[in-house]
Amino acid sequence: MARLMLFLTRTRGVKRLHWTDWFSYSYLFLGVLLMFGPVVWMVMSSFKTETQLMEFPPNFLPYGQIERKIEGFENPLPLFLVKKGDYQGKILAQSRRVGILSHLVDPDDPDTLIKINVRDREPVKEFSLSLDNYSELFERFKFTTYLWNSIFITVVATLITLLTCSMAAFALSKYKFKGKLPALALIVGALMVPHTVTLVPLFLITKSLGLFNSLWGVILPAVASPTGVFLLRQYMLTIPDEILDAARMDKASEWKIYWRIILPLSMPALAVLCILSVMWRWNDFLWPLIVLFDSDKFTLQLALNSFQGQHDTQWSNLLAMTVLVLIPIATVFSFLQKYITTGTASSGIK
Repeated sequence: MARLMLFLTRTRGVKRLHWTDWFSYSYLFLGVLLMFGPVVWMVMSSFKTETQLMEFPPNFLPYGQIERKIEGFENPLPLFLVKKGDYQGKILAQSRRVGILSHLVDPDDPDTLIKINVRDREPVKEFSLSLDNYSELFERFKFTTYLWNSIFITVVATLITLLTCSMAAFALSKYKFKGKLPALALIVGALMVPHTVTLVPLFLITKSLGLFNSLWGVILPAVASPTGVFLLRQYMLTIPDEILDAARMDKASEWKIYWRIILPLSMPALAVLCILSVMWRWNDFLWPLIVLFDSDKFTLQLALNSFQGQHDTQWSNLLAMTVLVLIPIATVFSFLQKYITTGTASSGIK
């Protein structure tokens, strides 16, 4: 940590900051602000109520209007600070609003009605976190069901993708067989085909196999990734063939060579593919939208779409659920990001 702080605080100037230091730190600060500013704003907005989200100009922090129980009124009344008139500087409670007039009462004298122009008072606010946005996800919506569906699809699809792509890459990088070059050319050509072009054939195949409206219908069509095969194949080419020949001389089977030698040596590239696969499956929206129609089988991405209706959008719950959806993918990336540079550099992917 000390070395990191020393590196971050290094300057070109000795006694004072050089102009290049000002430029560098300003540029870096602007980059951090552009990257993380919207994320921080979204997290803070997820703790706001619907009323706070509709305020203009918007506030960065979640400030909620203070309400107080007044004698003679059934519900708590919002408090306002009077800016002009005889009651300037006094905090009053608003019972109702009629046009441009605000009907206020004194908390100490609730029987006296005071009428003030709405421009002459401002709401009294305090910092408050609306945790109901998160609790309602578990009470009103099937959040645990959506979370389990997304985790199941992501984990199973990632494991199958790593297995199939690594086996195909092992064969294409370490074996010589007839049709190897056409197979490799077909895989590289598949990288150039947009995913939307294959949606109709995939849908027809999935339906004919009886996987329609099934979690396996979301998992199986996308497990064989040409990107993963090409990435792993490029990395496995860097593994010396002498290691495999030595293992064969010790009477090791091809499966043992693959499992005990190839996979451990390919961990950086596998980590990169794991990150990519988790991001693909977790953030996938279009294919689950086509395959799934039963709400009990929805993923979190489809559940997010359900918060937006034709005439109304529940922004508070939508933002809260978006934050929860980002946590797993950010956690996976933070643990495996150190392998990205090593894996991509060794595999030749740029």
